[in-house]
Amino acid sequence: MHRDGRICLVAGAALLGALTASHLALGAAQTAPAAAEVAAAPAPSPAPRREPRAPRTGEPGVAFRLPPGVQLVRDVEFGTGGKRQLLMNILKPAKPAKVPMPVVVFIHGGAWRAGTHRVFQTAFLAARGYFTASIEYRPSSEAPFPAQIEDCKCAIRFLRAHAEEYGIDPDHIGAWGSSAGGHLAALLGTAAGEPKLEGTGGWPEQSSRIQAVCDWFGPADLATLPDDDDPPNSPQGQLLGNAPENVPELVRLASPISHVSPDDPPFLIVHGENDFVVPMEQSELLHRALIEAGVESTLVRVANAGHGLNPTSRDAQPQPPRAEIDQKVLEFFDKHLRPEG
Repeated sequence: MHRDGRICLVAGAALLGALTASHLALGAAQTAPAAAEVAAAPAPSPAPRREPRAPRTGEPGVAFRLPPGVQLVRDVEFGTGGKRQLLMNILKPAKPAKVPMPVVVFIHGGAWRAGTHRVFQTAFLAARGYFTASIEYRPSSEAPFPAQIEDCKCAIRFLRAHAEEYGIDPDHIGAWGSSAGGHLAALLGTAAGEPKLEGTGGWPEQSSRIQAVCDWFGPADLATLPDDDDPPNSPQGQLLGNAPENVPELVRLASPISHVSPDDPPFLIVHGENDFVVPMEQSELLHRALIEAGVESTLVRVANAGHGLNPTSRDAQPQPPRAEIDQKVLEFFDKHLRPEG
């Protein structure tokens, strides 16, 4: 990628299907107008902090309505990153569940330097009985790697520590992320045994291991991820705090593919065939490494789609369509996170 055509690893799945070409400029911040107000529900201790504005869908021009029977709990503090609190938004069934709920943690994208946890990507899962949490992590402008994965692991440990309080199943936790968030979800899955990535954000007595990974077009091997002509200022350069070629051990530590082992959880990987931001080869490399290690992995190639699964042209129709992909996500988590499944 060249500096004058710089493209960003934008895009939490909250932006899917709605970004314009201008939003794909490298370094563009994730944007979205305010959506319709959604009533917040009281949270168990620790108490949530209410946001001062209406929640955002992450989809320009689209107001969001929660599905019937789904409850939003805003800005629950789950740990500390550096010297500040870290927050998550929770979407869950409004009625108390009769059995502990499976959990899906969503990790937004934005080139590791932009994005928000105030998205509603998992609402359809909450409507199906899942306890879901969209989490915040420190951007690369605030702290370099491994701060981002440390914050994600802290969120998993927090949920396990509060399993009884929230009525969730601590043995069935999955992660789902897109773009930079897909990278972090994949790293949660493959680097469960790496103490260098745990951090000190809280709940050290709990495990950060997860039981399923849904990775949407996330970088898997930072050593082979295309760079621009200014490596220190590329998304991965800013993540690492240096040009990747200058920190090979950090590149290895930050690459999900470097940690693949036979005890990794199952993966569902989704990637647009015409993605020029995170090339599809990244997902193909990870999928192949998982299969060779004996790990269950499914790779869904989306035709006529670029980064964010956006259509490649005005008339293009991504295949499979988004509704079918969402169904695959639901079926994947049902298979691996529901004990009866």
